[in-house]
Amino acid sequence: MNRPIEHPFSFDPYCGYSQEQLLAIAPPDTEPDDFQEFWRSKYRETVSRPVEILDRKPIWSPNPDIEIHEVYYRSHDNAVIGCWLSRPRNPQGAILLCHGYGNPAVPTLNEEFTVISPCLRGMGLSKNSKIPWQPSHHVLYGIESRETYALLGCAADLWTAVSVLAELEPSALDNLHFRGGSFGGGMGALAVPWDSRIRTAYLNVPTFGHNPLRLQFESKGSGEAVRQYRVLHPECDEVLNYFDAATAARYFNIPVLLSPALFDPTVVPPGQFAVANAIPESLRELHILPAGHYEIPANAPVQEKLDERMRDYAFNRAPMPGIYCG
Repeated sequence: MNRPIEHPFSFDPYCGYSQEQLLAIAPPDTEPDDFQEFWRSKYRETVSRPVEILDRKPIWSPNPDIEIHEVYYRSHDNAVIGCWLSRPRNPQGAILLCHGYGNPAVPTLNEEFTVISPCLRGMGLSKNSKIPWQPSHHVLYGIESRETYALLGCAADLWTAVSVLAELEPSALDNLHFRGGSFGGGMGALAVPWDSRIRTAYLNVPTFGHNPLRLQFESKGSGEAVRQYRVLHPECDEVLNYFDAATAARYFNIPVLLSPALFDPTVVPPGQFAVANAIPESLRELHILPAGHYEIPANAPVQEKLDERMRDYAFNRAPMPGIYCG
């Protein structure tokens, strides 16, 4: 490990792990017997429903070469989901972009790729009176049952976004890639393995990985709310076992670019690396960040390389399975 990062937190954002120890973390042994069938059946159920686009309207774009539409569609449990669809003049494919926790406020523009950016239920354009938008409350919404847990609905929102994209721009599915960080990275690990329409994935500092391990550590992210809830409600493990991103990551069969962090006060590193390590080695390209959710100069060269590799993935250039540090 390089020289430890100085920080103001009352807890250890390294969680006491060295890089070598993080790379040795295995997926949890808590996978339910019907884990695969649960997720595959929910995916089939979602994509078998007719696409229901409720509204589509153009909005102002700061780039005259990229048009932007605000689109609303119906998703799982009748939730109305808002998203942005930005399209350049001659798109080379498409990106399904999943935001982090909080409220996504603006569309994402790309001069080469169509980008569909759904605001997952309860957040941004998809706020409603039932689901709280605050991360510490959203992450607990419906946690009493695997059928009602917010993360299941969020996965369905992503799958339905792909169906909406296919309806509005069918050729985009010829070259579709997923990108997500933090909450979005964890949701990517949960949702993407079951969706064969997606060609590659990029997961940045993903959350929801290895619940039995990550919930042992204090943080300032949504995991802290789950950790405290679990102390009083240990029975929630029966639900959380179905929503473990490290368990789901074992079922990726597409190339995956990852950037877990050695130090992170918001998403604990052991959970991030559990997700990364779970992906089959032949599919996994791992670029290790010195810090996540915390800006330091040492992140810059890693991010520069990641930007280059994301572009390579988007153009279907050969992945480079392996582990890259600094």
